[in-house]
Amino acid sequence: MIESWRWYGPFDPITLPEVAQTGAAGIVHALHEVPYGEVWTNDAIAARKAEITGAGFTWDVAESLPIHEAVKRGEGDLSTLFANYRQSMANLAANGIRTICYNFMPLLDWTRTDLRAPLARGGSCLRFDASRMAAFEIHMLGRAGAEDEYSQDVRNKAAIWFQQSSESDREALLHAIMSGLPGAFDRYDIAGLRDVLQSYEGIDRDTLRANYKRFLQEVVPAAEDLGMVFCVHPDDPPRDILGLPRIVSDGDDIDWILSAVDSPANGLTLCSGSLGANPANDVPAIAARFANKIRFGHLRNVRKEPDGSFEEAAHLEGDTDMVALADVFVTEEARRREAGEDFASIPVRPDHGHEILSDIGAKSVPGYPMIGRLRGLAELRGVFRALEYAATRG
Repeated sequence: MIESWRWYGPFDPITLPEVAQTGAAGIVHALHEVPYGEVWTNDAIAARKAEITGAGFTWDVAESLPIHEAVKRGEGDLSTLFANYRQSMANLAANGIRTICYNFMPLLDWTRTDLRAPLARGGSCLRFDASRMAAFEIHMLGRAGAEDEYSQDVRNKAAIWFQQSSESDREALLHAIMSGLPGAFDRYDIAGLRDVLQSYEGIDRDTLRANYKRFLQEVVPAAEDLGMVFCVHPDDPPRDILGLPRIVSDGDDIDWILSAVDSPANGLTLCSGSLGANPANDVPAIAARFANKIRFGHLRNVRKEPDGSFEEAAHLEGDTDMVALADVFVTEEARRREAGEDFASIPVRPDHGHEILSDIGAKSVPGYPMIGRLRGLAELRGVFRALEYAATRG
């Protein structure tokens, strides 16, 4: 495995010299300051790569090269957006960055209702609370049809929370929901969110799939020519949000994507936390099913609740058997090396982390504290080393 670390560049209070002390070898990074749809220039990529390599790292994955919302909606003349995307790909490849992680989630990236939910033994974690999300959709946003998507018990709790909440409570909830958009991305107030949701009116699951397939048809051949790989990140959480369809939520969705454009360049980011939030998903089994298509790994764990809520667990705790999942990665990497395949080594990173110890009050990017991820990386490193040792012993 290539032990990697997500770094947000100018938006990250954690410095590269600090990351170096974690033992990670690679950096996962994006030019978050570039607006969606614009070209990542060769000069900007080269400058950032020089900063990363100058600190003793490799830049292993571009995460994410974002997709403009017009592409997801399939609206208007998209030729310039597709051309810009391919040019950004070419500029990354020219700088030796050949793996691109991306997602096709409409409007919002990962979604949480609490950025610092308290943990029993101290510290905090990211949390998705179904009743707070229902309160937001039903009582704050007033989205038509939202009531039908939640159980009566969740709706009752949502009404109580809303009645008892202060204006600052509601502002904090909106802020949390918007916080999955890092860097120079748009944030919305309630009125703005209502307006932008209208732009998705009439776009159902089939329409979004058709627009996604068109995107793949536009960029995957270019990736093949450039010697690059794409790896789609699953939806987070793996359920419809704000009435918008999510189409990368389980094994069948992944199978459709990888079959839509059958190519070695069309691959998967195996995110154990995103897939793990769906009670129907057996994450190690999904990883084994698509092992030869995994190009990147996000390793984290979640603890689910019956009403659809979940929160981030420690990396070796939670509902996903992380040792079984790590074994899939070790086995697949060994197979690739034996076969002499390109991209044999899989970049993996500890995804998210608890805010603990000196993380508390450090104002890190939500979900990306220093000590919590360092704990996760150390735990995962131990698992990988033990599995690799066992494999060599037969």
